[in-house]
Amino acid sequence: MTNRTEISPRRLACSACGTAFTCSLSEECWCAEESARLPMPVKGEDNANQDCLCRDCLRKLAAETRQ
Repeated sequence: MTNRTEISPRRLACSACGTAFTCSLSEECWCAEESARLPMPVKGEDNANQDCLCRDCLRKLAAETRQ
């Protein structure tokens, strides 16, 4: 018998644009499908208080970071 703990999706607002979206906190979350990977915010930096980004803002920031 497998003991599975179900995690309810979080309702978030994108920290960049305010768009509402869900985060499932698992490998099944939409962000796990994205090829964009951003570094985790570092305490003391301007972006250290950011939470998750929506798909559009994640892609935009990843493109800006590559340039």
